[in-house]
Amino acid sequence: MKKKPKLLKILKGLALVILILIVGFFVVRAIGKAIYNQTPEGGINESMYVDINGTKQWINIYGEDVNNPVLLYLHGGPGSATSDIDYAFTRKWADVYTVVTWDQRNCGKSYDAEQNNIVLTRELFMTDGKEVTEFILNYLSKDKITILGHSWGSIYGANLVLEYPEYYECFIGTGQLVDYLENEEAFKQEATLWADGDEETLKLVNQLTPNNVTMEHINARNTIMQKYGYDMMVNGSDYNLVATIIFNPNYSIVDWINYFKRDMSVYLDFFASEEFASFSLIGKSDYQVPYYNINGDMDYQTNYKLAQEYFEEVNAPYKQMFIMENMTHGLLESDSDGFSEIVHQIAKTERER
Repeated sequence: MKKKPKLLKILKGLALVILILIVGFFVVRAIGKAIYNQTPEGGINESMYVDINGTKQWINIYGEDVNNPVLLYLHGGPGSATSDIDYAFTRKWADVYTVVTWDQRNCGKSYDAEQNNIVLTRELFMTDGKEVTEFILNYLSKDKITILGHSWGSIYGANLVLEYPEYYECFIGTGQLVDYLENEEAFKQEATLWADGDEETLKLVNQLTPNNVTMEHINARNTIMQKYGYDMMVNGSDYNLVATIIFNPNYSIVDWINYFKRDMSVYLDFFASEEFASFSLIGKSDYQVPYYNINGDMDYQTNYKLAQEYFEEVNAPYKQMFIMENMTHGLLESDSDGFSEIVHQIAKTERER
C-alpha cells in the first residue's frame, strides 16, 4: 500500500525536473535570441518579407555600419535555404559589408505550400533576383551591391551579374558551379579513379547518371563522397551548430515547425530540368565587374578543377582566385574564420581599386 504513494512522489519529482529543464531551455533561448537581435550602434539589423515577383520572400539585413557597401548572399541548393544557421558566418563579414541574406522562392522562411505547383524556370529566378536587388538598392539607398553566391547561388549570382551588370559592384563565387552536366560527369570520372577496382564503390559509380539526375544519382554521389572523405561537412564546423540553431534570432517555434513540414519536391523537379541546365556558364565569361572565386581544394560536389578552368577563361576588369586548403564544399561552415579573412581581403581590394 505504501509503494503507490512513493511511486507517485517519484513521478511528480521527475515531472518537476522536466518542467524546470523545459522552462530553463526557453529562458536561455530567449536570452540568446535577445542578444543576437540587438542592432549594432550605427548599424542595421532588420528582417522582413518583401513582395517579389508575386510572392512574399524573406530577407535579413545586418551590418555594423550603414555606410558600408552592401553584399547580397545567395544560398545554395537550389532550394537549400541556410537561414537556420547562416547568421553565424555572414555576420563575420558585417564590419566591412552590410550583409543581406535572402531565402529564395519557396524555401526556408520564404516557403509557401501554395507555390508547390509552380514550375520553376530560369526566367522566374532571374526576375526574382532582379527584383530583390532593386529592392535592396532602393531600401538601402545604394547605387550598386556585391553578390556572394555559394554552390547553386554561385551560378545563379554569376547569371545575374552577367545579365544586369549595372546593379553590381563585383561578384564573389564560392563552391563555384560552372555547368551542372559537366560537373556531374567530372564527378563520375573522379569517383571511378577513387574506386580503383573497389567493386562496392564501382556499383555506386554505375548508379551515377549525369544526364538524368535522380535521387538514386544524388544518394550514390553523396555516399561516395562520404566514403572517400570529400563530403560537405567532413571537416565539421568551426562554430557550434547546435547553439547557432537554438539561439537563431530569426526563427520562432512556428518557423521551426514549418521548416520540417516543407515539401521540396518542386526543387527536385527543377534540379533535373532543362531550366536548371540553362544557367550554365559555358561560353559566358565576359564580366563587366570584378570577378572573385573562393574554392576548396577538396570540393568535388562543385568541382573546383572546373571552376579553375573557367576562371582562366573569365574576362573581367579584375579577377582573383582563392583556394582554401583541405576544404570541401562546406568551407563556409568548416572554416568560417578563414573564409571571412578572404572576404575582408576582397573588400579591401575593392576599396583600394
